[in-house]
Amino acid sequence: MEGESKEKLASVSSLVTVFENSRTPGAASRVCKLAIEHHCPGGRAPPPAEPWKEPNLGETLQGSEPRMVSRRYLSSLKNKLSSGAWRKSCQPGTDPGLGTQEPEEKRIVQELLETEKAYVARLHLLDQVFFQELLREARASKAFPEDVVRLIFSNISSIYQFHAQFFLPELQRRLDDWTATPRIGDVIQKLAPFLKMYSEYVKNFERAAELLASWTDKSAPFQEVITRIQSSEASGSLTLQHHMLEPVQRIPRYELLLKEYVQKLPAQAPDLADAQKALDMIFLAAQHSNAAITEMERLQDLWDVYQRLGLEDDIVDPSNTLLREGPVLKISFRRSDPMERYLFLFNNMLLYCIPKVIQVGAQFQVRTRIDVAGMKVRELTDAEFPHSFLVSGKQRTLELQARSQEEMISWIQACQAAIDQIEKRNETFKAAVQGPEGDTQEQELQSEELGLRAPQWVRDKMVTMCMRCREPFNALTRRRHHCRACGYVVCAKCSDYRAELKYDGNRPNRVCFHCYTFLTGNVLREDKEDKKRGILEKGSTTGSEQSIMCGFLQLVGDKWGKSGPRGWCVIPRDDPLVLYVYAAPQDMRAHTSVPLLGYQVTAGTQADPRVFQLQQSGQFYTFKAETEELRDRWMKAMERAASGWSPRGPNDGDLSD
Repeated sequence: MEGESKEKLASVSSLVTVFENSRTPGAASRVCKLAIEHHCPGGRAPPPAEPWKEPNLGETLQGSEPRMVSRRYLSSLKNKLSSGAWRKSCQPGTDPGLGTQEPEEKRIVQELLETEKAYVARLHLLDQVFFQELLREARASKAFPEDVVRLIFSNISSIYQFHAQFFLPELQRRLDDWTATPRIGDVIQKLAPFLKMYSEYVKNFERAAELLASWTDKSAPFQEVITRIQSSEASGSLTLQHHMLEPVQRIPRYELLLKEYVQKLPAQAPDLADAQKALDMIFLAAQHSNAAITEMERLQDLWDVYQRLGLEDDIVDPSNTLLREGPVLKISFRRSDPMERYLFLFNNMLLYCIPKVIQVGAQFQVRTRIDVAGMKVRELTDAEFPHSFLVSGKQRTLELQARSQEEMISWIQACQAAIDQIEKRNETFKAAVQGPEGDTQEQELQSEELGLRAPQWVRDKMVTMCMRCREPFNALTRRRHHCRACGYVVCAKCSDYRAELKYDGNRPNRVCFHCYTFLTGNVLREDKEDKKRGILEKGSTTGSEQSIMCGFLQLVGDKWGKSGPRGWCVIPRDDPLVLYVYAAPQDMRAHTSVPLLGYQVTAGTQADPRVFQLQQSGQFYTFKAETEELRDRWMKAMERAASGWSPRGPNDGDLSD
């Protein structure tokens, strides 16, 4: 028993060596010869029969004209590979033909051997004739690259050597010794794992067919070699492409024959368990090929989409999966009639595109890419635009209209499924925010999202006055503008502010004064004249000479934007409830201001006692003084301002140096 195990191990090792050396000229044949000497007594493989005299799958398609293999055929083949009809449970010993003199299981093994001989001859034609002749022509004439030939035939050499030097000899030897050893399950079990090499060939098949058609058209020497071989008797009047299709069909053929073999075995047959296990292994190999076909179709579909989009570098990603695509109408906040647009939904992004009028190259122009992470989708109730829905993302919010109710539901479900998949993957980072206050809690959450997510813009025609100051709009002196943070329609006076918005890459955008105050924390005066003079235009020199407290503080965190990491901070006497932060002591304009009234001043952690913080309603400002003594003085000054204290005299409460 131990000797038999060592022999099997040596056999498998020989197989691996063959496959590793199959691409090295001369090496593969030497190793295969040694492997055959190990598997076949006498060192010779049984000579295959003349396979082109045997009827084979596809030989009824006569004619020398090339016949392209369509993707529909590949899809059909994939369905056959995954069909449950081939995998129904089999009850051995129930066939009425078991009482014949010649056992049915032996007849099936003979059929398997004969078809294997024919198949090996086809592989010989592909590898040793087509492949080698094209390689020789490529080296001699330089009319076409050798790499193209290798891409077309993929790993056909490994497949050919496996079947010619291992699988076929093993089947032949077992059938010759059928009386003493009436079984093939153990042989197929030993060799079935190597059938997974077919997945590489199947995955490359469609690309190989495209290369074959392309170089046949543009290279006369390439076409001449193929035509000459196709017209030979060995080719059987079939095209190269039909011969290339046979490896794709071979594993399903194994499964059918082995399934029939298991059905014909008597209930007490010694090969029943091994044969059933071998059938399962063949099924796994078929599933492997099925997965390869599915992956090939996915990549081909993805490549077609990328070509229609113009092959933009930041979009092309082979790991993406296209979930849905189709036309929609974009509801404009200015125009009354919707505009035609096109959507591509992937597993990680939604592309909002405009169809090109002149479709030379790319068919669509990508206007916006919305990440699925953080995206929201919901139906809109709009009598003017039925079947409309809202897509809200970090980059942009879109109001879209489908052509029917069913199409709208389909888009919403597809987007929601993609969102759910992303959220499931990142569920450990989700924050569950729920409260008993209902709408109040939701409104606070929306306020927290200001600047983080593109807002839904209110349409122009839905309002007649500014949504902030309530002054009526007109075409000349009070025109409509949109706040980029909340989406409100506001006048120029109420939106003459700019704030950095995270969803737009922290670029400054036009915002209304409410959003400006919320996003920056700066105090704004109500009248426009004071705004024109600039609330930050208070010279730092004047502020330092007439200040309650001034000096350098380190600004900790990203709250400060461009002013960090060090700022000249001043609490002036003429404005004692506000902290002004300058970039330098001589600046004439402060970078920002913080209204101190109502803030809570807290000391930092023990890890760094020089740190202190201002906190109010979710707003945090963190500072770091140079010494603990300076920190205490700053905290005292800010605590006074936070409580509403104001100096009564020139030197009252002076804490500056």
